Amino acid sequence: MTHHRPDPCAHPSTRRPRTPRIRRRRAPLGVLGLAAALLLPFAATGCGTGSAADDTAGGAKSGGTLVIGATGKLPNPDTVIGGAGFEGKRLVSFQLYEGLTRYDLSKADGPAPITAALATSWKVAADKRTWTFTLRKGVKFHDGTAFDADAVLFNLDRYLDKKSPHYTDALGAAAGEYAGGITEYTKLADDRVRLVTGKPNGHFPQDLAHVLIASPTAVKKTGSAKFSGNPVGTGPFRFVRQQTGEQIELARFDGYWRGAPKLDRLVVKALPDPAARTAALRSGAVNWIEYPNPDDIPSLKADGVQLLTNHYDHLWYWILDTTAGPWKDPRVRRAANYAVDREAIAEDLLHGTAAPAEQAAPSGTFAYDAANDTYRHDPAEARRLLAEAGYAKGFSTSVTVPTGGSGNLVPVPIAEAVQRDLAAVGIKAEIRTTDWSTLIAAEAKGKVARGSQAIAQSTTLFQSEALLPLFIGTGSPFWTGHYSNPKVDKLLASASTSTDPAAREADYTEALKLVTEDAPWLFVVNDRNPRAVSPKVHGVVQPQSWFIDLTTVRVDR
Repeated sequence: MTHHRPDPCAHPSTRRPRTPRIRRRRAPLGVLGLAAALLLPFAATGCGTGSAADDTAGGAKSGGTLVIGATGKLPNPDTVIGGAGFEGKRLVSFQLYEGLTRYDLSKADGPAPITAALATSWKVAADKRTWTFTLRKGVKFHDGTAFDADAVLFNLDRYLDKKSPHYTDALGAAAGEYAGGITEYTKLADDRVRLVTGKPNGHFPQDLAHVLIASPTAVKKTGSAKFSGNPVGTGPFRFVRQQTGEQIELARFDGYWRGAPKLDRLVVKALPDPAARTAALRSGAVNWIEYPNPDDIPSLKADGVQLLTNHYDHLWYWILDTTAGPWKDPRVRRAANYAVDREAIAEDLLHGTAAPAEQAAPSGTFAYDAANDTYRHDPAEARRLLAEAGYAKGFSTSVTVPTGGSGNLVPVPIAEAVQRDLAAVGIKAEIRTTDWSTLIAAEAKGKVARGSQAIAQSTTLFQSEALLPLFIGTGSPFWTGHYSNPKVDKLLASASTSTDPAAREADYTEALKLVTEDAPWLFVVNDRNPRAVSPKVHGVVQPQSWFIDLTTVRVDR
């Protein structure tokens, strides 16, 4: 099967192919390295969709400085290390770097597909393990050096080869989820590489969007330990300066292969407190904030602020312990789902910035089928199921809830609303709060912070297909409530090995239907990725994705 994308930016090459250079690995890396990052879906939901104040053909001015208030600390800007979840990748990593592929974020009317980036086309052999990528010619890193096959192999060595002088355990662990399945990588020519996976991987092109490519020259100059202090990639923006974890300043990369971004500068500030983000937007200290406090939305809109939202892949939910106590019985888990008034939470508490989650598949994903919507608000059905399961008088339980964190919306108020709905049918849930870092650190070790019977959190399922088995597959390396369904495992395995997108979609849809029926989670809301943007900001396309393309954005001076 061959995948090809038009390549209007390609440049003719005069370089001759060299003798193939091969890298082999004995075994793929494990998946624990990204366990924390897997849980970092963003918060958001929304009051409108599409694009903000789109440029018109005649009078658009390019330039200006976009200053974004993020919801948490900023990531380590060394390629894949990150550390601030998908929000950090969205606002920093994907602005500095690219992989062989990327998400096409140019449209708002469907899930963002994978398209060509540093590779222009690819094909997979009949064994479904051997992939050949044709690389984009004429691409330059921010330091002016050329991107080519040697750069690809250098970065894979840095991530996968413990003998490389530029490998670190942090890089290896972080790259494991997306590149860990690569067992061999070979240079076929300056503009062609062959990558071999240990087993068939139908979503390999999607995975490679997360395997970011740094300048070999820059890494060699600083060494891996200091590369984060002066990161160099091929992305649309180049590094200027940073306050580690708190603020980073980037500048337009005029040599970007897709064409220079319109912005002159991009500044991202860590503003974890929602009130502080709103205040910064109102004062002009920032002109864009991620996840505004829902209570602030009416007044922000009255002030002329643009509220952008769209459906995308995100679920706020409770993971239930399916092997102990009342939650062991699927009837009890279904009863709890019928008890929750999702519409009230989405509309009254979150002011329309979220949609009710009546099944496992978020409505903004290709696995969503409206026919699988199951859990309406039905307290009578909840009581009937509880009585059938032997809990007519209800029971007591506990849930650990983060006080904040990437993608968690307003977690404690949401948990309190769920708590009231459960109490109305006899389920008394004690809320035990903790910070986000503590929660995910324990979860990555297969534990529950504060010893509860449930965890409240948000997550993405399909923004990267590689993550899905870690949430609903048997034997996950982090705590998932011990959920296991052999039929789900079989469907996930079938989807993972298929290179046919339609077949994968069908398998995932069926798998999520079974998860909905098993109810290992308490499905609450799908957020809509809201952001509040100054009226001076133009050209924003709000995609159905965690990620966003900032190359089209400009700011009035």
